[in-house]
Amino acid sequence: MIRITDADRSIKFYHALFNLHEKRRIEFDDFALIYLGNDESNFELELTHNYNKQAPYELGNGYGHLAFSAPDLEPLHALATHLNYAPKDIKEFFNQNTKVARFFFITDPDGYEIEVIEQSDIYR
Repeated sequence: MIRITDADRSIKFYHALFNLHEKRRIEFDDFALIYLGNDESNFELELTHNYNKQAPYELGNGYGHLAFSAPDLEPLHALATHLNYAPKDIKEFFNQNTKVARFFFITDPDGYEIEVIEQSDIYR
């Protein structure tokens, strides 16, 4: 679950880059729970939209990060750049001389750091 300030903006971001769409929404008086997913897996991302929250959330230093895997980073990185989401550069992560991962980070509309990691024998 992540907390958001603008449901439409967040849904647009997660749909455009990760092909997640709204699966269901539970409306309460003061907030909504919005569940995003796709047909490729059972994964769901819960967005909590508190209606009266206008200021950005303080993310703190205890938040790890959300990660998505992709078969090929370049097209997704190019799409994110084209949509003005300003992804960080693609990086490679090594353990001694063995490449462990290839990835980039992107910030969602509420400031959460999202890792996009290329699928490999280690990451699916």
